[in-house]
Amino acid sequence: MRKYAPLRRPPRISVLVRPVILRSKNFLENNDMKMEYVISTWNVPSLPIVGSDARFPVRRIFCVGRNYVEHQKEMGGDGREQPFFFAKSAHDLVPEGGPVHYPPMTTNFHWETELVAVIGTGGYKISSNKADDHIWGYAVGLDMTRRDLQQVGKDKGRPWTFGKDFDQSAPVGPISPASTIGHPKRGRLWLKVNGEFRQNSDIDQMIWSVPEQIAFLTQYYTLEAGDLVMTGTPAGVGPAKPGDELLAGIDGLGELRVQILPPR
Repeated sequence: MRKYAPLRRPPRISVLVRPVILRSKNFLENNDMKMEYVISTWNVPSLPIVGSDARFPVRRIFCVGRNYVEHQKEMGGDGREQPFFFAKSAHDLVPEGGPVHYPPMTTNFHWETELVAVIGTGGYKISSNKADDHIWGYAVGLDMTRRDLQQVGKDKGRPWTFGKDFDQSAPVGPISPASTIGHPKRGRLWLKVNGEFRQNSDIDQMIWSVPEQIAFLTQYYTLEAGDLVMTGTPAGVGPAKPGDELLAGIDGLGELRVQILPPR
């Protein structure tokens, strides 16, 4: 039988592989890549800042429900129930207020005046005693609501999206930085409609404080810089109609004016 020499493995050769960096025609001199999109992009929703020409970019809007005792009663609730939240899109913002068209598909368009907490540093499972560290500032806001559509959602066990998340449903005033005003725990919150008071309370009447809201919310979500938290409204919500002028305010945070225009 013919014998074969044992096979010898070839010597191992080390090869240095260098990554290949593909540079597109849009690669900038400072090595920043300019993204190319297939449709035109939109401006980032943002809010003005008191005492600054800079603006604050807005990512998401979280809203807490029934967070004042008297409002909870007028909406059919009672007691210190567990917080619950719904959301609005940043597309709903009306920065600094101004004209707001009466929305379609409703005959019961309500105002709700609220303190807005502006998140500057994100986080997950934030403790209530650390929550203030994540707040960049505060503003006055209006959670405008198609109450009849919200009620349909409640009655049929459906989401509140049609009632809460729609065009121009979130007028918000300029942001006052917490570095300037601190973290307000009390302050008169009010709303005038055509010069007459309709809401008149104090933010110290919240059932769940702002830090408690953030602690609860971040058990379910990771808050991100740019998020807003609308912290609830007191009693006195009611229907707006075309021609109405709404003037909302919170002590130390200025005012927010909205004019209700006819439907588009």
